[in-house]
Parts: sequence; C-alpha cells; structure tokens
Amino acid sequence: MTDLDDLLKTVWPSVRRRHLFPELPAPACADGELRAGLDIKGKKISISRKFVEEMSVALKPQEILEGLLDHAVSHYIYCPWNLANHLKLYAEAKAVLEDKEMALRATDCFMDVVADTLCVSQKETSLPKIYRHLDRTVLDEAVHALFQRIWGVDLGVQAYEELSSRLSRIPYRDRGSWMKGIRQFSKLIQPLLEMEKDYGNLNTPCPMGGHGLQQYSTPEIEEGLKDLALDAVSPADFEETIRDFEDEISEAIQPASQGSDSASVGSMNTNILYYMKLAENYALPIRKVPTESSGATYPDHHIRWEAGLPYQDIDLWTSFGKFMPGITQTWKHREGQVHGKEEGVPDCMVIIDSSGSMKDLRCDLSYAVLGAACACDTYLKNDARVAVYNFGDASAGGRQILSYTRHRWEIYDTLCRYFAGGTKFLVEDIDALQMDRVPDIFLISDMQITNLEVLIQYFNTCKNRITAVHIGNNEHVGAFCRTMDLRENVAVYGVENKEDIPRIVLGKIRKDLY
Repeated sequence: MTDLDDLLKTVWPSVRRRHLFPELPAPACADGELRAGLDIKGKKISISRKFVEEMSVALKPQEILEGLLDHAVSHYIYCPWNLANHLKLYAEAKAVLEDKEMALRATDCFMDVVADTLCVSQKETSLPKIYRHLDRTVLDEAVHALFQRIWGVDLGVQAYEELSSRLSRIPYRDRGSWMKGIRQFSKLIQPLLEMEKDYGNLNTPCPMGGHGLQQYSTPEIEEGLKDLALDAVSPADFEETIRDFEDEISEAIQPASQGSDSASVGSMNTNILYYMKLAENYALPIRKVPTESSGATYPDHHIRWEAGLPYQDIDLWTSFGKFMPGITQTWKHREGQVHGKEEGVPDCMVIIDSSGSMKDLRCDLSYAVLGAACACDTYLKNDARVAVYNFGDASAGGRQILSYTRHRWEIYDTLCRYFAGGTKFLVEDIDALQMDRVPDIFLISDMQITNLEVLIQYFNTCKNRITAVHIGNNEHVGAFCRTMDLRENVAVYGVENKEDIPRIVLGKIRKDLY
C-alpha cells in the first residue's frame, strides 16, 4: 500500500476543492482506534491507519481517504455546524429517550444521516462504497438501510424495509426541521437503541466515528453557549440543555489562569453561566469622562505568582502559607487615574434589588440581573472595576457586598444571589463603597423599596453619575422618576422586556460635571 501520509497529502487538496475550500488545516493519519473524526478544537481531521488498512482489502486507499474526508468535512460545513445545534439536537433526543447514552448515539446517527446525505446528494463521493463494506451492529444495519433507500444505492442491506421507509420521510436536508426530525428519528430507532444498550454496544463509536464535545475549540464553545442562552426560554431551559455536558464544558472553558475572566461550570452554577453568556449578546453604550494617569499604582487584583515576579508583591494571606509557583498569590498593580484631559471610564458601583417583588433569577429570566450584568461587562471592557451591592431586606441580613474588583466570576456570583423577602437597603453600606475617585452608580430595581425616600435623599447629595433603571411601572417608580427628573447627574430608564436593555446609556448626564 502506498505510504498513507503521502497519499493523504495528495487527496486532501481535491477534497478541499470539492467542498469549496473549507477553512481546515491539513488532516493527518493517526494510530489507535479512531476511525474518522473531526477535531474542531484544532480543526484537525484524524484518519485511523488501522481502519484504512482493514478497508483496503475491499477498496483502494485513495477511495477510503476521500470518503472519510468527505464525511468529516460534511460534519463541519453541514451538520451540526456549531455547538448550539449539537446540544439542541441532543436535548431533543434526550426528551424522547430519557437516557443519556441512547440520546448521544441517536444524535450521532442523526447527524451522520444529515451530513452524509447532503454530501452524497451534492458531491461525487466514495462514501457509499465505504458504507457498503463497514461492519455493522443492529442499529448500523437499520441506518444503512435508510441510506440505501434515500441515496438510491445498493449497500447490501436486506432487512429493515418498513423502518427505513418510515425513517426516509424525515426531511433531513431541511435545517429548519431538524429539531422535529430528530424527535421522530429517536422514537423510531428507540427499540434498536435499547437492544444495543443491552448488548453493551452504545459505548462503541459509530462506524465512522463519534461526535463528542471535545471536537469544539474554547471560542466555539463560548460562542455556542452564547447562542444557547439567547435561545433559551428560561435559566431552567438552559440548564436542561447543558446538564449532561457540564464536565466537558467545564474542562473546555476552564480559565488558563486565576486572573482570567473566563468561567467554568465546574466552579459556578449554571444560572451564573446562563446570565454571563446571555449578557454577552448585548452591548451597552457608555459615556466617558476626562481622566489622566496619576503616575501612582495600587494593588488591584490577584494573579498567580511565577518565578521572576517581584517577591514584595506576594500576598501571604491568600497564599495559605505556601511559597511556590501556581499556588502563591501576588498582587497585580494598576495605575491610578485622576480627572484630566484624556477620556476614560470610572469604576462603577452596581446596586441590584433581589427582594421578593423581583423575579427569581433561577426560575425566570430576571431583567434586573441581565441589565446589571450588561452594565458590569461594559465597565469591565473599559478597564474599570465594579463593586456590587445586592440587597433584599438588608436590615435583616439579606444583602451581599462585593468590593471593587475586575474578577468577572466574583461579580456574577454576587449578582446572581436571590434574597426574596422584604426590600430595604442600608445607606451606610452604599456609602462605604464611595471613593475619592468618584465612581458611577448603576441602580436597578422595581423601586418598591421600603425606605425609598432615604435612597432619593441620598442620591440628591451624590456627585456620582447615576444610571437608574426601573423594572416595570408602579406608584413608587412614578415618585422616584418625578424626584430624579430634577437631577442633572441622574439618567432614568424603564425596562419592560429584555429588548429595552440595549437602550440604556451608561453614565449619561444632562450637564458636564467635570
């Protein structure tokens, strides 16, 4: 047999041309049990030498390589296309089968049918030849009977006439019908999946290779989670979709360093991940203020100490008495700013109401949490720090305070606390977050605050730029708006639905305070 690596280098350009030059690197041959797999994390296709050697008894190596590459590229450009589609298809299959292993196999089979059918119908490919000579399990036999029927090619399958006829009625080539289609597909093959599970075959990859989440790169997973959060009806819907993949997602998006803004499912609950990813779909404009560097630096946040970093910046209290790279914590310094000619964004104090009159962020989409999250992200993107004051009945202990930080995970962890109960804040809590370098204030509430008059009086004395957002409308909102209408440093916005959130302009004032 011709050297496989050299042959692959010859075959790959023609496959790329046939598929209109997808943005994929050159594939490689690999040892091991992998038959064919598209590693989207590195956009790398790996072909199993063992598979090609065994199949070479019946087919030319060039035909085998071309067919396997067609299969892998078709998954990349046709189905599932992205992580969001992959997880949605799995969720639909799981809803029918109520079993993770069976749902995974049903999803793999469905995506194979879609990708390979689109490829066979549009390209000259040797895929049918490969399928004709594959070893088959009971489920493979049924799927290949389906291929035989819809492709109009003899694959040597004699059984499953009725099942393949019913499966062939599903519109695999219509992307808009995929979710309904996989439900029908899963229901029809359920008896075979149960049989395969009894035989212990579900842990064996599909003949052409499986399709795990490890194929996706970290940016692709992050983007897929953004899409899922945007499409989800509620936090519970989002959680249901990703629940079975928490470990894989956590490993994929685990921060490379402790100072990273990334967040993983393993270190936080899915509600936080939901609001974090949903907020990334929105961008709030912000007005900058004149600032200039002061020349002085101050400790801003922790990073992991590494050899070569100054010893004097090590924080012994957070290093647990350990002195070694990867465990020891050191301070990252930030240059201070004062008002001047250059424009910048001040730090922000976020005040969020999580009392009983506000939506429970765990059950329904909370516009308060989403709005506050969008505001926090905007300040973080502009190199500012954020402090959070989350309150229900603060006088009864229903509050959580986070000092100024740039750690996104800590900020979201504080935002996503729901206290329920009464609604009362403590002025001294807010006042403690004021600084010499006057921060912006972002308030979001339904304004049904027991001591609302105290808040109004406090805002009347503030020099901060204040962005106040009210959820819904009521008499308390009216009273707040009438009073704040006289203040030139306060901008008030109303939110009735999530589409109102992008209309908020942070730091908007009617008179230049600086």
